[in-house]
Amino acid sequence: MKATELREMTDVELNKQLKDLKAELFNLRFQHAINQLDNPIRIETVKKDIARVMTVLAEKNAKNA
Repeated sequence: MKATELREMTDVELNKQLKDLKAELFNLRFQHAINQLDNPIRIETVKKDIARVMTVLAEKNAKNA
């Protein structure tokens, strides 16, 4: 997921994306804890995607204020 793609989304879409990513991260951590995770690098990727979404949301909030 690229930041340019995220900047084109609305606030509602970004919040939904953030919620979905956090749920995915929870599931990945749970799988990792019980040794069923095939690709542990996916956890890092999801964390970075969450950070990107939060950054874009912060930019939009600062721009509106």
